Amino acid sequence: MNKTWLKEYFELYKNPLFDESVFSQLLELKTDLETVHDQGGKTMIMGNGGSAAIASHVAVDFSKNAKIRMVNFNEADLITCLANDYGYKHWMSKAIEIYGDEGDQVILISSSGSSANVVNAAKTSKEKGYKIITFTGFDENNPLKSNGEINFWVDSRAYNIVEMVHHIWLLAVCDSVIGKAEYLAS
Repeated sequence: MNKTWLKEYFELYKNPLFDESVFSQLLELKTDLETVHDQGGKTMIMGNGGSAAIASHVAVDFSKNAKIRMVNFNEADLITCLANDYGYKHWMSKAIEIYGDEGDQVILISSSGSSANVVNAAKTSKEKGYKIITFTGFDENNPLKSNGEINFWVDSRAYNIVEMVHHIWLLAVCDSVIGKAEYLAS
């Protein structure tokens, strides 16, 4: 690795992060999160692997700092129980069935947009009448994106780039709810 490699690497983040066509979607997401919260609902956020880690971080920041109720389902006992009883490709759907309430919405994160458990969660969310927001990458015409009402897509096939852009977008929305980018954690 050298400075040239790093410069080229960080250039890969520029297009998605500075694509102004995404800005209106981010503002729409902010409005949706605030509206669902103001009407007494919550946002459920889910993903696998790195996307699950993003979901955890984002749920905490929205709930604690932005005062927008957001939950994720990353507890090992919950995942293994539901996966054991219903199969791994259905555990997220079952979590949504168990914990979802009228007026909720769902954010689903999948770099590929084709993970069976996440796509099934979108289908269950649609059946329940929840608004679906997707964060994907890789193939633009992925199955998860086709189930969403607001879709964020990163034009990359690199997991780290897709995941980090998703993370930045979500935390930008969180900071926009808070109203500033720099603040002390309270």
